[in-house]
Amino acid sequence: MTRIHVDWRSSCSLVGTVLKWLSVPLVVPLAIAVYDGVDVVPFVATILLTLVVGFGLESLSEDRDLYPREAFLMVSLTWIAVAAVGAIPFVLAGNGTLADPVNALFESTSGITTTGATVVVDFSVHSRAVMLWRSLIQWLGGLGILVLATAVLSQLSVAGAQLMETETQTRDVNKLTPRISETARILWGIYVALTLAQVAILYAFRLVGLAPEMTLYDAFAHAFTTVSTSGFSPRPESLAAFSPVVQWTVIPFMALGATSFVLIYLVLQGNTRRLSGSDEFRFYVGVLGFFSLSVAGILWLDATFPGDAEATLRHSIFQVVSIMTTTGYASANFDLWSPSAKNLLFVCMFIGGMAGSTTCSIKALRWLVVLKAFRRDLFVAGHPDVIQPVRLSGRVVDEATIRDMYAYTLVSLVLFIAATIFVVLDTSRVGLGIGEFEAMGAAAATFFNVGPGFGIAGPFGSYVDFPASTKLVMTVLMWVGRIEIIPVLVLLTPSYWLS
Repeated sequence: MTRIHVDWRSSCSLVGTVLKWLSVPLVVPLAIAVYDGVDVVPFVATILLTLVVGFGLESLSEDRDLYPREAFLMVSLTWIAVAAVGAIPFVLAGNGTLADPVNALFESTSGITTTGATVVVDFSVHSRAVMLWRSLIQWLGGLGILVLATAVLSQLSVAGAQLMETETQTRDVNKLTPRISETARILWGIYVALTLAQVAILYAFRLVGLAPEMTLYDAFAHAFTTVSTSGFSPRPESLAAFSPVVQWTVIPFMALGATSFVLIYLVLQGNTRRLSGSDEFRFYVGVLGFFSLSVAGILWLDATFPGDAEATLRHSIFQVVSIMTTTGYASANFDLWSPSAKNLLFVCMFIGGMAGSTTCSIKALRWLVVLKAFRRDLFVAGHPDVIQPVRLSGRVVDEATIRDMYAYTLVSLVLFIAATIFVVLDTSRVGLGIGEFEAMGAAAATFFNVGPGFGIAGPFGSYVDFPASTKLVMTVLMWVGRIEIIPVLVLLTPSYWLS
């Protein structure tokens, strides 16, 4: 008889611990519901169910040690479980498009994976409590992947951890301090501090009259989804609903959310030279600047684009930062921009921010290593007797890591192509008939956790018109993209379970 060599009980027990503590943030929308005098049943029922299931799963095992195999399973199951729980308030509230279970699961998965793709079209029918929960799960997702990437996935050689150690000159990124729990608290503290700082700045604009439309509720809702590079907004117009000063302010917070929190921590410790010495940081900022100026130049030459020099520069920088950091906010309907500008934004979907941040996509660090290795290979092809290692911030990157980066990038692109083909075929099956570029945008926006695409899934549109089968596949894509493919592929390997 074949014996399974994975302690699934231990993994499920740890998932139960996560679910048990998920009942705590559910108190926040519950409090808003009580204050506003709206139905509290969706949140009370979810809290009770979460506690029962959480304690039940936690009792499966007393082993709290996280071994590599169990960690892969725990990471994968956690995102599924939290997404399922997150969808329950949407269904129980019973309003609008979120009342449908498939739509609710899509929205919740989009939230917890910090994607920002939405099926909401009727914002006004949802209570503030439901909309705040929608933003809060994105904030929790950003925090969750940040802690997992540095405290768990780094032990599994996932999420570019090998390179994070080289790039930040930290010998072990999951041991900024002697205890993983202390590392998590440090990262949590930075994350919360950035969130509260943005809340204070945004609400201050209202108090001084620069942004009268920015309520305290709006300030919290948008701070939750900016630092987490997520993109959900309680406003159907996203950030276009607010004044230019708000849009300019959100830009650096999106950029910070996509910056390595390990690097931010080191800079806060006084090591400011780490910024200038980081190849990844310079590459990340340089790419942001290049695409921002390129899009601005295209829009400036476009006679149909409405706006002066300030508006052109603002919308260009905002949308490039929003898309490349996978935040997904919109300051304007970029779906109406020229094909050249939209194609540049499409390319930005594949880049991402820095490793060790809340961002998604392939990430700047992988692209930097791939480009350096490709340039090295071209040089060696013409000089076969020369041995030239690839260096990152002055340190040699081992060849096994380079192969991993090549492989990850290739697998990501292959899965994106496969997803695009499926979207085209499935939407044609039901007569939706979206174009190839729209299908590519929707596939990239969900798989790379960007959020808005083009056409019906554009910045002021939604994914609600896609067939249920497409939305379920996109839900899986968001999950796979968020945990960076490898844990899922490992689970699909028979040897993982049986040897």
